[in-house]
Amino acid sequence: MLLMTQSNKLPILLAATLAVSSSAFAPPSSAVLQQPRQKQSRIHEWSLRYLDTDEHNGLHRELDARSNDSCAVASSVSACNQVQWSTLTALDAEMDSFASPNDKRYSASDWLHNISNFHNSSILKQIRGPVQAITIWSTLVSVVYKLCIIKGWNGVAGKMCLGSTPHSLIASSIGLLLVFRTNSAYQKFREGRKTWEKLLNTARDITRMTSVYEREVGPRRKQRIQRLLAAFPYLLHHHIQPRCLDHSQCEALKGTPYALLLHEPSEKKKFGSINSISKARECWVDKRSLPWCLLPDSVLHKCSQAHNRPLWVADRLSLEFTEIKYCDNFTSRERLELLKAANKLSECIGNCERIHQTAVPLNYARHALRSLTLWSFTLPFGLMDKLGLLTGPVVGMVAWLMFGVYQIGHTIEDPFQGSLRLTDMCNAIYRDVMYGNRNKAGMRRESAFRKGQETDEDWDSVGDAFGLGWTVRAKEELERYNEQLVLVPSE
Repeated sequence: MLLMTQSNKLPILLAATLAVSSSAFAPPSSAVLQQPRQKQSRIHEWSLRYLDTDEHNGLHRELDARSNDSCAVASSVSACNQVQWSTLTALDAEMDSFASPNDKRYSASDWLHNISNFHNSSILKQIRGPVQAITIWSTLVSVVYKLCIIKGWNGVAGKMCLGSTPHSLIASSIGLLLVFRTNSAYQKFREGRKTWEKLLNTARDITRMTSVYEREVGPRRKQRIQRLLAAFPYLLHHHIQPRCLDHSQCEALKGTPYALLLHEPSEKKKFGSINSISKARECWVDKRSLPWCLLPDSVLHKCSQAHNRPLWVADRLSLEFTEIKYCDNFTSRERLELLKAANKLSECIGNCERIHQTAVPLNYARHALRSLTLWSFTLPFGLMDKLGLLTGPVVGMVAWLMFGVYQIGHTIEDPFQGSLRLTDMCNAIYRDVMYGNRNKAGMRRESAFRKGQETDEDWDSVGDAFGLGWTVRAKEELERYNEQLVLVPSE
């Protein structure tokens, strides 16, 4: 929910709302990971046009073709600026990490929409195999039991019935197994989200620190720190969830100065009794995309050869902090604060690696899955004497419920494989770090570190609301103005 207090924010709000309403909901199952790639490709394309690339040795100095064509047709400079501003507004809406329809939280009033989209459930598609097998098996068992009753084979039919007591006793144990697995997975999900929240806060702290002491840090060093800091979350995302160009994209980029080969760990394969053989895994990326376009070629070559690229960036940030010279305003205390922030970035890398590499013990996971499978396949023998031919659908619904809980625990066990919106988090960090003049570079927040035309008289002209002039009447007037504010819905 947005609280709009100024009328000049309405055009930006409308542009963001139109951009959000035009985007489709994320597709289920395997297409979930493809949508961030498509979205980021558009962000990469636009970022190339508006990034300030003075340190790129002229490699990435590209103009926005659409903006130039529009400006050529425009009749005045103001019309050209209006076209560029509308493009930046749409770009800000695309980079907004809080404007996605996928973030909608379903309430009880949305039950009809939730039920109508039941067939699009990604969890249902992932557990379709065991649910269908259990449903078919239960239906066959109920049919055989019904035929035995019709033929008069009551002895065989009686032996097929196990009663509901055994499954009732085992159900509590299976429930404990599922609850423990789901709770442990959710704890990892929350820990992963807290790690990226810590990364976001640390990036903002470093940006604020270097901006306050911009005169002591130096404009060029500050620009380098900004670029390294903005590239850090994307490199960490690539480190825990590698994304490389496919074969067709690699063929299109080979022979151009935009192709970049990353140094990736080798894959080990075993061939029978022969020892494992290491095979180098190639990973090509486009240097015109984020975060590679933020670094010059000399730095990019060394970063691409590093095994742990986010750690390399954290080390380079530490080097930049130590090279800041001492003066009256910048002492060892400020340098230690910046070095502590670099250490926090390194801790975020370790936390992400621990969450990504540590899974639920294999023995526990297999035991829970085997127990759930055995319990589900024997469940029709305890229900068919009471449910008859309805045993198949009923057991299928129970299997969907139980296996769905198990699959949810497996899905959020590694939150960096799609549960967390890492692309939006990276974009949020980039937007907050790369602040500056919005007319020259898009995807940047407004700078509060330059006063511009502000004067002390401007602040003195504001009414004394909290000082000695605070009265009951003034309080009532302020509350009356606050009551006139309108809550604008988010959709």
